[in-house]
Amino acid sequence: MDLATIIGLVLAFGLCLAAILLGGSIIPFIDIPSLLIVVGGTIGAGLINYPMGHMVSAAGIAKHAILHKPDSPQERIAMMVEFSNKARREGVLSLESELERVTDKFMITGLQLVVDGQETAALSDILRTEIDFLMDRHKSGADIFTTLAAFAPALGLIGTLIGLVQMLQSMDDPSSIGPAMAVALLTTFYGAVLANLIFTPIAGKLKTRSASEVLLRELTLEGIVAIASGDNPRLVEQKLQAYLPPKLRKTDEG
Repeated sequence: MDLATIIGLVLAFGLCLAAILLGGSIIPFIDIPSLLIVVGGTIGAGLINYPMGHMVSAAGIAKHAILHKPDSPQERIAMMVEFSNKARREGVLSLESELERVTDKFMITGLQLVVDGQETAALSDILRTEIDFLMDRHKSGADIFTTLAAFAPALGLIGTLIGLVQMLQSMDDPSSIGPAMAVALLTTFYGAVLANLIFTPIAGKLKTRSASEVLLRELTLEGIVAIASGDNPRLVEQKLQAYLPPKLRKTDEG
């Protein structure tokens, strides 16, 4: 998990909890019927809107996006240049012995295609298809959490209406007004928390991580095609450095 995620979780939930505790006990903010309405209702609405497989895969994608830290682009460039040097000196078949060092499955696939003697056009098409499907999976996962972020406040509003109806039906019994009012208010609270502190940030993190991973794969694809074409290692490095913002590029002076 990256530092930004940890800091964000501490700030978002920690400060909310601190504000509650400074005003009194947390017990009044715990209401099982409200949780059932908002959490259960949001998940149920998501299952109605999406197939079961999409919902399950979205959870896995979110976990990977938040917890997984991708390789550094500069580290990837250095490895690609090293492999380019080796291929120029010893031939592309020598790269087969380097596959054990590589942990990225996409890069392993590309290097294996190079070792197998696949033509650069076909190699590029295969790897490009993998990148396209990766983008589709990440977009689908982000869309699901964006949709859940819209459902959660709506379910909170439904819970509020339920609580108000229950309150109005029991106006003659003052002791039952409090619990009904709690349901009415807490469902809105839970819906806002789910939408703004969980679902929307996860969708945003997915989009950011997806962009980073796609950039890394685009860079890797360019390097593999250059290796397969027998390009000069210095040219390979220059091509790959062009994918990075100027401030992140490695220069001969630095």
